[in-house]
Amino acid sequence: MALIMASRDSSRPNIVVVLTDDQGFWAMGCAGNPEIRTPNLDRLARTGTRFENFFCVSPVCSPARASLLTGRIPSQHGIHDWLRAGNSTLEKEGAGQPIEYLRGQTGYTDILAAHGYVCGFSGKWHLGDAHRPQKSFTFWEAHAAGGGPYYGAPLIRNGEIYTEPRYVTDVITDNALRFLDLQASAPSPFYLSVHYTAPHSPWNREQHPPAIYESYYRDCPFRSTPNEPPHPWQINSAPIGGDPEKRRANLSGYFAAVTAADTNVGRLLDWLEAHALRQNTLIFFTGDNGMNMGHHGIWGKGNGTFPLNMYDTSVKVPALVSRPGHVPEGRACTALLSHYDVRPTFLDYVGLGDPEAGKLPGRSFAALLRGEPLGGDEQVIVYDEYGPVRMIRTREWKYVHRYPYGPHELYGLASDPDERKNLVDDAACAGRLAELRARLETWFSRFVDPAIDGAREPVTGKGQLGWAGLGAQGQVNYAGDWHYVAGTQSPQPCG
Repeated sequence: MALIMASRDSSRPNIVVVLTDDQGFWAMGCAGNPEIRTPNLDRLARTGTRFENFFCVSPVCSPARASLLTGRIPSQHGIHDWLRAGNSTLEKEGAGQPIEYLRGQTGYTDILAAHGYVCGFSGKWHLGDAHRPQKSFTFWEAHAAGGGPYYGAPLIRNGEIYTEPRYVTDVITDNALRFLDLQASAPSPFYLSVHYTAPHSPWNREQHPPAIYESYYRDCPFRSTPNEPPHPWQINSAPIGGDPEKRRANLSGYFAAVTAADTNVGRLLDWLEAHALRQNTLIFFTGDNGMNMGHHGIWGKGNGTFPLNMYDTSVKVPALVSRPGHVPEGRACTALLSHYDVRPTFLDYVGLGDPEAGKLPGRSFAALLRGEPLGGDEQVIVYDEYGPVRMIRTREWKYVHRYPYGPHELYGLASDPDERKNLVDDAACAGRLAELRARLETWFSRFVDPAIDGAREPVTGKGQLGWAGLGAQGQVNYAGDWHYVAGTQSPQPCG
């Protein structure tokens, strides 16, 4: 590719966000996994900072993505489960009526655009009404649903749905590169979201490039993922690796999807380097939520079990930030951070204020991106919610509270990092339990909008069908069916 020197105002850097779907924090070579091939994510880690303790705000896709974009918790933005209706006219549920779930809510892209950024989007939206550009994106190439096949994916162009025959991970990148080509010589800074559906299921052999899939299936022992008895709460809707052959097939597809996405991340990096924009572009790579591929005996994320779970493997996400010459390179950062910190960080990093800062839970970690101490209260705590399930996590403790009746969980992470021993009924921990419960309730009472309080929503992990809370006008807008049965021809959940 010919070198093109960009003539643009460099006072504010460009931003590229790459978001994968269901990629566990453990599913990268740079995170210590010797089996999965991620040379381009490893390249990002070498030329930037890898965050070892980064958490989603909810361990399922739509609420996590809404929180990442808006900086709000689900009980502030009203998306409490993966959106099963309202995404496009393609869907049977909701009579195919699109719903703009984040209507009237500010995303950080709105603020960037108001200050001169040109904003582009390519890939999985899954926040409602994918037919129409939202949140100040002027370039819009969206997936019509929350997931689906890798070949024959339903995509949207100019408001209309079409079926894409090519491998969808490649196509999402093609569209992102088309946006970048439009910005190559433009004077304004740009923001680009590249949202892959990978490595979400389906993981069937025919769904992924044969050479990548077969290399894993033939040669990988998959010792990097545990092979444990099924968790007693495992739901029946996940593609469960219940026997050696099914486990090998699932993991081959999952690993192949990660590697194929990694190859496409390399295409983005190559473009930025060829156009002399790498040093003036902040790249943030992360996943929407964590993922269990046999961890704890679970196949899935937060809704891989019922009751919904908050294991670290469900709530911890990969996170890499790179901007050579600016962000510390080759560094592993152990600070506890959350996706709700991304909005204030981006705005702080490019020197913009946020008129809603006092209403939001996050804090900027831009100092870390400049190689400076984070400062402030070092007793950082992260919080999660998934409907009526809430979590508070410090470095040494995790408490999970389920409204209204439990069961609740308490883990001493210093001695039990894998969350194997529930101490909630241990009398010796009663004081710690009371303290964490009080802190959790105090924090959520500060940020929850009572009209869309997740603690009062009947979320099952089977999908959200319409507005939350008072906006539902008396309807129960959460699916409770269990007709997705592993091993049938029924579609898989799209969370």
